[in-house]
Amino acid sequence: MASRAEPEEAGERRDWRDVARDAADLALLGILLVLAAVPLVTAGAAVGTASAAVHDWTRTGSWPSARTTVRRFGRSVLPGAPVSLLALTVAGLLAADLAALATGRVPGGPVALLVTALVAAGLAGYAGLVVVEVGGNGGGRWRAAARSAARACLDAPTRWAALTGVTALAALLAVLVTPAAVPILAGYTVAALHAVAGRQRFATGAAPVPTHPELP
Repeated sequence: MASRAEPEEAGERRDWRDVARDAADLALLGILLVLAAVPLVTAGAAVGTASAAVHDWTRTGSWPSARTTVRRFGRSVLPGAPVSLLALTVAGLLAADLAALATGRVPGGPVALLVTALVAAGLAGYAGLVVVEVGGNGGGRWRAAARSAARACLDAPTRWAALTGVTALAALLAVLVTPAAVPILAGYTVAALHAVAGRQRFATGAAPVPTHPELP
């Protein structure tokens, strides 16, 4: 993946070729993310590693080297396995609950369906912020990212709401687009989470996410 910092360093304006290059890089990132997440238990490591790569890209203009990315992924597999199982379990339970309410198999009606949908959206927004935070600490420190994201949601509800909107839009697009395009959408979603979280952090005056130093 190329660096987007080169035109800026040379004092040149970015043109359509730079935009196309960024789009291709993010598409490739999404494809690699989905492939790495296929075993399911590695989904957490794949998402964390992808988020760390986007974190580097948005701040330095350059993607991390393949060696750094592989090292991050390998280091994140074990810490990310419980996260993968927890996320899949929660998502499955919420999906089953929403389906049961929508079809009338359980009581509650439209009110219960709306409340459940709002809870699911809020959890998705929180999860999106966790993904951003874990990208800032190297891709594997999920517990620290979860605590930091929880504090951020309480301190800046607008950022939480903004990320909830991003995840809701991504879910809608995942349903509408062809299945072959879902991996590409994954890369764009991670980048959108970082972009929105960074913009909201700047607007609220919050401290930037620290970059986790690479271990030897």
